[in-house]
Amino acid sequence: MTDAPYHAEICNDPSSGYALWRTASDGVRLRIGLWPLEGATKTVLIFTGRTEFIEKYAHIALELQAAGYAVASLDWRGQGLSDRLIDNRYRGHVGSFSDYQNDVQVLLDTLRQEGLPAPHAMIGHSMGGCIGLRALLNGLPVKGAVFSAPMWGIEMSPALRPAAWALSRLAALIGKGTVLAPGTNERSFLLTDPFEDNTLTRDAEMWAMMGTQVKAVPELELGGPSLDWAREAMKECADLMRTNAPDVPALTFLGDNERIVRPASIYQKMTAWPNGNLVVLPDGEHEGFMEGPEKRALMMTQTIEYLNAL
Repeated sequence: MTDAPYHAEICNDPSSGYALWRTASDGVRLRIGLWPLEGATKTVLIFTGRTEFIEKYAHIALELQAAGYAVASLDWRGQGLSDRLIDNRYRGHVGSFSDYQNDVQVLLDTLRQEGLPAPHAMIGHSMGGCIGLRALLNGLPVKGAVFSAPMWGIEMSPALRPAAWALSRLAALIGKGTVLAPGTNERSFLLTDPFEDNTLTRDAEMWAMMGTQVKAVPELELGGPSLDWAREAMKECADLMRTNAPDVPALTFLGDNERIVRPASIYQKMTAWPNGNLVVLPDGEHEGFMEGPEKRALMMTQTIEYLNAL
C-alpha cells in the first residue's frame, strides 16, 4: 500500500483523514479513505453515491469520530481518484455492478491491514445504498445499516423505462455500451447548472461547496453514466427488489421531494424490512447529508442514536 492524495483543503470541516492506494483482485486501483480514532472499538463504513468521492463526506466522518467511531470509505471504481474504466474519464462506467463488490472487499481488507476496528455499521447513499444492500445480502459483517435515498430503483417516466432497457441492451450488443446515456451531461452538472430547482439539496451553501470541491480538484469531476452503467444499474435494482431483506436492522432516510432515485421502491423495500425504519425528511431533496444545518443535525442525531443502540 502507498499513500494516495487526500485533499483536506476541500473538506467542509477540518479532517483527520488520510488515503491509500489499493488494488482490487481484477487489477483496478482504488483510493481508500480512513479516519481512525484512538480508542475506538468500532468502524463505520461510508458507501458514497455515483460521482462522489471521500472528501465530500469528511464532515460526516468528523461527526462520527466525535461520537466515538472510526470511519472508512472509498472512491468506487470509475469515479473519484480511483481508476476510470474507459478513455473518456468524465463518463461514469462499470462493466457489471457485481464488480463493485470487489471494491467492498478491498475496503474490508484495508481495515484489517491498517489496524482499524472491525466494521460496526454501513452508511450507504444513493448508488452506495444499492451496492451496500447487495453487500449485506452477501454477508457484509456489520450489525446495522443506514441508508440515505438508496438507489433501489431509478426515477424515470414509466413510458421511458422500456426504451431505456432496449437501448442499453442494444448498445451492448453492438459494442456501444460506453456511449453516454441519453438525457445526461458529459460534464458534472455541479459546474453548469444553477442552484435553483436542483435535485440534490435545498441548501445554497452546500450546493456551492460541492461545486467548489470539483473545481478545486478537477480530477474528481464525473459527468453522466454510460449506457452500460445504466443497464447494469437497472438490472441490479430489479434484482434487489426481488430479494428478501437481509437479517440486519436498517434505518433509511428519504427526502419528500426525491427526484433521482425511485421513492416507490424505497417504500416497498422498507415496508417489508423487519427491524427497518423509514424516516421521511420534510422539504428534502436527494442528498440529506448535504442539506442545511437543521436537516443534517436531525439525520446525524438519529444516525448516531441508532448506531449506539446496535
